[in-house]
Amino acid sequence: MNALNSFGPLVGRILMAFIFVMSGFGKITGFEGTVGYIASKGLPMPELLAIGAIFVELGGGIMLIIGWNARWAAAAIFVFTAMAALFFHNFWAVPPNEAQNQMINFMKNISMMGGLLYVVVHGSGPFSLSRNTTRA
Repeated sequence: MNALNSFGPLVGRILMAFIFVMSGFGKITGFEGTVGYIASKGLPMPELLAIGAIFVELGGGIMLIIGWNARWAAAAIFVFTAMAALFFHNFWAVPPNEAQNQMINFMKNISMMGGLLYVVVHGSGPFSLSRNTTRA
């Protein structure tokens, strides 16, 4: 059990952050497509929003993995993920043939928000640059 308490938070942070790091990297390599997708949702300043998404996903994801200011990184990713769920996975406002897929993605975001909230509340754990298991 001691190994789980020691290494569990590190493994959890890596698993949680991996999707954000990969997504942020994908937004860099497919920047024009990302901008087009954001614009298709009617959001203003799609280029600026794409850059912000890259910063939060890639930067915040790396911060979460290494445990440096993990609470702040998790909080930023939490807000980003909530906004993504509302604007990009709004299953209640899509045609019926798209609703189930969007609902699954919406629920995925909600689940990830739960893990991120856990890091915000409890910190990064013992194997981290911040070593803030219970302190602010």
